[in-house]
Amino acid sequence: MPAPPRDAEFTEFVHAAWPGLYRTAYLMLGDHQLAEDLVQSALAKTYASWRRVRDPAAAPAYARAVLANTATSWFRRRSWRNERPTEILPEAGVEHDPSTRPALVDALARLAPRQRAVVVLRYYDDLSVREVAHALGISEGTVKSQTSDALARLRAVLGDDVVPSTEGARHD
Repeated sequence: MPAPPRDAEFTEFVHAAWPGLYRTAYLMLGDHQLAEDLVQSALAKTYASWRRVRDPAAAPAYARAVLANTATSWFRRRSWRNERPTEILPEAGVEHDPSTRPALVDALARLAPRQRAVVVLRYYDDLSVREVAHALGISEGTVKSQTSDALARLRAVLGDDVVPSTEGARHD
């Protein structure tokens, strides 16, 4: 019989990982309540697999992949709507000009779900192309093309000065 999950270790992980997972979920979904639901679902799935986590340092990447895959399954539902209200961006790890936040969140909401997920994981979670491909279960070429298409659309909506450049982005 497998050993039970290490509850204290998982609890510590949840407290440390929640803010980043929530921020990612919010940027993907554009809705606070749905973001909380997504993080809770992802953490429940992570807990169910917790006994397989041998290296605690790998847990955040695993949980982020579960979150991205769960979001992708939500996006596939027929009832899913791309339009979500956005009022306030949750606390972010990177400081941006506060006046651009509402416009940026609104512009993100205009992207197709996969494009939104790729942009959020690449530029807000600072993942490499390889890491995003792994998290979303898609090829590195798809990550690159989705990133390019998404950034072109964001530039059309927001202008070149607000949208990140692909120069200097991690490509590993």
